[in-house]
Amino acid sequence: MILGLETSCDETAAAVVTGDGRVRSNVVSSQAALHADFGGVVPEIASRRHLELVAPVVREALTDADVALEEIELVAVTQGPGLIGALLVGLAAAKALAWGRGLPLAPVDHLHGHVASLFLQPEPLEPPFVCLLATGGHTLLLDVRERSGYRVVGTTLDDAAGEAFDKGARLLGLGYPGGAQIDRLAREGDSTAFAFPVARVPGLDFSFSGLKTALLYAVKELGADELERRRADLAASYQRAVVRALVERVEQAAAVPGAQRMAVVGGVAANSDLRASLPDAVFAPLDLCTDNAAMIASAARYVSPIACPAYLTLDAYAAA
Repeated sequence: MILGLETSCDETAAAVVTGDGRVRSNVVSSQAALHADFGGVVPEIASRRHLELVAPVVREALTDADVALEEIELVAVTQGPGLIGALLVGLAAAKALAWGRGLPLAPVDHLHGHVASLFLQPEPLEPPFVCLLATGGHTLLLDVRERSGYRVVGTTLDDAAGEAFDKGARLLGLGYPGGAQIDRLAREGDSTAFAFPVARVPGLDFSFSGLKTALLYAVKELGADELERRRADLAASYQRAVVRALVERVEQAAAVPGAQRMAVVGGVAANSDLRASLPDAVFAPLDLCTDNAAMIASAARYVSPIACPAYLTLDAYAAA
């Protein structure tokens, strides 16, 4: 029985997962409303909120799972990457929970956690497969040959896809989180109304900075009144360009012999246009796309745990 904790950004999450990958509980407390006025996550505010929420979220996860703390055999926690202050809250809580009962602790890489969301019941995906990992901070193409890790075959040269959505939403005067706002508005617009560029870079890498700049110029050229009238068209066309960039790379990577299966994980995996554009791909369940602790507990099954009390000196890391 694994207790997982996740506090890498603005979600305080705890989950209980069994050794064979059954999710007994998965509790997520989002801070999106708290950061909406700022148009993005404020690290100091996020850290303070994690301090307030981590204990009640853990209690709720144990209650929902109908599991006592005495039944937990392993504590798992996100070690990085993420906001360092936020990570340290979760890491300190995990250390305390594990040390208090003499349990081992499994430090988990957040990105490995997203991939491991595919390994949970009831339909765990078996490697090998090509995986697109697209979040607010990362856009990666991964060659997944085993559950314990992966090989990076493509990455973004500038903005991540989720970051491009958030910045695009800000330019369009939409709220936070930007990806969900653009996805919602795009359903009312014409995705062919504006011809936004898709960057062509070598290999399997991505680039979204030019697309973001193109949206900026389009917004300026329209003016306030015309922007209001064509906001949905802009959102739909911008979303289509981001999705095209992702889909082209995934299909290119999946064309390599022996790597035909495709999977998509991360917050951007919840985008409706992306899901429709890759009908043959395996997507993480919607409730496991954004940050959660079930994926961290899942990844812990393939990580070498640290025995008590050696993990007390363990530190978090901000970058991948």
